[in-house]
Amino acid sequence: MAEGPDPVDSMLDLMRRLPPTNVEDNVNALIQICPDYADDLLGSVDQPLKVKTDRATGKDYLACDYNRDGDSYRSPWSNEYDPPIEDGTAPTPKLRKLEIAANEAFDTYRELYYEGGVSSVYLWDLEDGGFAGVVLLKKAMTPTSPDEPSGSWDSIHVFETAERGRQAHYKLTSTVMLELVTKQNNKADETSVLGEPEKKTSEQGWKSAGEITLSGSMTRQTEQDWPVHEQTSHITNTGKMIEEMEMKMRNLLQEVYFGKTRDIVYDLRSVDDLDKARRQRELQKELVGFIKR
Repeated sequence: MAEGPDPVDSMLDLMRRLPPTNVEDNVNALIQICPDYADDLLGSVDQPLKVKTDRATGKDYLACDYNRDGDSYRSPWSNEYDPPIEDGTAPTPKLRKLEIAANEAFDTYRELYYEGGVSSVYLWDLEDGGFAGVVLLKKAMTPTSPDEPSGSWDSIHVFETAERGRQAHYKLTSTVMLELVTKQNNKADETSVLGEPEKKTSEQGWKSAGEITLSGSMTRQTEQDWPVHEQTSHITNTGKMIEEMEMKMRNLLQEVYFGKTRDIVYDLRSVDDLDKARRQRELQKELVGFIKR
């Protein structure tokens, strides 16, 4: 008798077809339906990063599945779990030293490229003798008024490192999650009917004219070999790879995805007068005809 499809594969296939803006609610709903596969699902689905505050240092850090142990999350600044747990997973002293240096380095990277936001780096040992890590970056845009846009950028860079003498082989998997929400509010016009002013649509005198939400995720992978002179060389090497990958993915988002969306919108609804555009095309044809004579 043939076996049915793997439940985890079915849930991942379903997640790819659901709106990306509701990924957290969708994951929680699937976990309630299939609680036995919660760890597999949480480890396979990228969710928007959550910002938490380290109680010991007062610094913000990012929480995800890579620094989670049960229902607690480890801070990269104090190396403590919140809520506190006993025997929580933690890197070895040697790797912890590298983790501290990596957090300081990528905190500078975050300030240079994001001018705000939060960053976190987590490292762990692999069974084959190498180590792996994740670099997390998040920046959210919070509107100060109803008509201002809002959004968030989440970067998740997972890498594996295998040293080969004075060389190291790196595997990098980068995921960018982007969400943009634009709102257009217009003041309600006061018009009079039979000498009486029309009531405004809200107490503030604003009415919603439209809201557009654009969200999604992109994942790319790369492998490279870099020289290793000392332990901190891993930070430099992964930093170069992540910097290059983020630039490529940002340009791809801007040129391909936003550009394609703009082209589709312009094809559906022209900004200019179509009759005017038609006359311009006819004029161009006439000019080309004169030139060819």
